[in-house]
Amino acid sequence: MSEVLDKMKSRRSIRKYKPDMVPQDVLNQIIEAGLYAASGMGYQNTIIIQVTNKKLRDEISEMNREIAGMKEGTDPFYGAPAMLIVLAKKDWRTGVYDGSLVMGNLMLAAHELGLGSCWIHRAKEEFETDWGKELLKSLGIEEEYEGIGHCALGYIDGEYPEAAKRKENRVFYITED
Repeated sequence: MSEVLDKMKSRRSIRKYKPDMVPQDVLNQIIEAGLYAASGMGYQNTIIIQVTNKKLRDEISEMNREIAGMKEGTDPFYGAPAMLIVLAKKDWRTGVYDGSLVMGNLMLAAHELGLGSCWIHRAKEEFETDWGKELLKSLGIEEEYEGIGHCALGYIDGEYPEAAKRKENRVFYITED
């Protein structure tokens, strides 16, 4: 089996991270992988926001926790010190799909580079708030974007999870007679 297929089969969502920061050169490689994701008609209408500033990371975590209705003190990012937030142009018809492909590439690249990752939802709700719109504006992003997801990143704290058994009867074949 090819190394790429093996990585696809072995990647897992990580839900416990060490506090050690991921070096910028490693984050750059992961971001580059995200930028090479397929996109509708090749338009590349997604953006990635890197957050490694602890204060802002914690603020986003708290907002995410509140949106999810989690109990106080819960960190929806499982202690990951870095996150990459993927957004897609709001008026682009394949934006959610394009952003999902970016997320997949980010998580596979992280796995290849020895890091853990986890797709954290609720970015859509975060960037519909005045806070989210102001953050985009502060970065010089004037167009309207929809939050697709957060890619929590960091070094794994603990054992790497085993794969769940694959469910049966999920593939149907239509072939020539």
